[in-house]
Amino acid sequence: MDTALQLVVDTSAAVAGTSARGGKISLIADVLRAVAPEDLEVTATYLAGGIRQRRTGVDWGTLRTLPAPSPTASLTVRDLDTALEHLAGLSGPGSATARRSAVDAVFSSATAAEQRWLVSVLADGVRQGALDAVLIEAAAKAAGVAVAEVRRAAMLAGSPATATAIALTAGVEGLRAVGLEVGRPVLPMLAGSAPDVAAAMEKAGGGTVAVDAKLDGIRLQAHRDGDTVALFTRGLQDITDRLPETAALVRSLPVTSCVLDGEAMALSPDGRPRPFQETAARTASGTGMEVTAFFFDALQIDGRDLLDAPGAERFAELARIVPESHQVRRLVTADAAEAEAFLTATLAAGHEGVVVKDLQAGYAAGRRGSSWVKVKPIHTLDLVVLAVERGSGRRAGTLSNIHLGARDADGGFVMLGKTFKGMTDAMLAWQTERFRELEVSDDGWTVTVRPEQVVEIAFDGVQRSSRYPGGVTLRFARVVRYRDDKPAAEADTLDAVRAFSPSR
Repeated sequence: MDTALQLVVDTSAAVAGTSARGGKISLIADVLRAVAPEDLEVTATYLAGGIRQRRTGVDWGTLRTLPAPSPTASLTVRDLDTALEHLAGLSGPGSATARRSAVDAVFSSATAAEQRWLVSVLADGVRQGALDAVLIEAAAKAAGVAVAEVRRAAMLAGSPATATAIALTAGVEGLRAVGLEVGRPVLPMLAGSAPDVAAAMEKAGGGTVAVDAKLDGIRLQAHRDGDTVALFTRGLQDITDRLPETAALVRSLPVTSCVLDGEAMALSPDGRPRPFQETAARTASGTGMEVTAFFFDALQIDGRDLLDAPGAERFAELARIVPESHQVRRLVTADAAEAEAFLTATLAAGHEGVVVKDLQAGYAAGRRGSSWVKVKPIHTLDLVVLAVERGSGRRAGTLSNIHLGARDADGGFVMLGKTFKGMTDAMLAWQTERFRELEVSDDGWTVTVRPEQVVEIAFDGVQRSSRYPGGVTLRFARVVRYRDDKPAAEADTLDAVRAFSPSR
């Protein structure tokens, strides 16, 4: 029996109304058990508040005017997926008219509740606390398997929804059969944070560690199979055609197949990094200045899966096949003073800081833990804009003071404070337009926005505060840049913020 979209909508509402994580997991697990096998992946995607298509061409402006809702529920999850796939394929002359017609067709078939859900999921994903981590736990519960088994399959498949479908249809054997596959990107391993090098070394296990230069570029995962090369971003978007110079480099390596992790960035003639925005613009458009790839990890070489190999072994394999000029600078040491000197030299070269890495740890795809720990002397956090206030004085007519939020354990956001510092006139003009696009409500002073835009915030410290629900706020917070390369689901957590508090 086809799975009704109404089931997803009702469950999403119930999940949103449940504060306890265990309750959310149970609600989703119950639905997963009842879904037909062929509908599992799509249903799981929708329950996590997303869609399978990376782009549909449907923006907030398109969703402002909608047809009258259907009085009865008739849409299925497969109906919707087919409609969105059609939208994703529209391009060229006449596509705008065709897109409007297709949007009207699917929305006229949806009930009022389904329309509200559709607007949310198409505009920015449903904020119900049922993000990927909750889905993974729900899948494990529904299938009767260990959470770790589902999580690993999700990392290697690049999709928690795919892992969910495998867990419910093939069990633990099916999950364990999911491996690293050249050409299919895996979720990248992420780094935790520490206030200084000594703390980072201790957090990474102590003893001898690798200390890597932290580059301010875009995360790049390179896959090669024979002469075929594919390049993926942090968000698993294929950008091979935009970086022909990097594809040529990977194709020239002395291997028949490989999967490498690294960064790509634009450099000045003197070898210093160009501003991040220039790298982002080049990789978004595929035209402009050349970017240079620097690799720091090897996940597979000539058919040998290295994910579970210790860092020391993976790094040695990387150094064997990648020219030194395209390796991230690395120091292996147990001496905190030597690591500190490396940090100083790295900063002097124009880079962000360092990442301290446990040489014994495997590559934990998609995880942020203590095996990799970043140190940025100017403390920064990637937070989400929750609202923005009208400017006054010379900023009259703009949206200026932004409300900052960190992710909480259930995938929502907790406000930490406000700032208008660090904003250039160009940034003010940009954000005024941007936040009107994300507007949810406007009380005449404060514009509440969909929690989508990530902003990098520099700060001097974290202090206790009874004013904000997280119990902490940032001292001297100022805007560094807006992060269009990072989704809100990857913003820093409240625990990461609290880690900077001296009271901890």
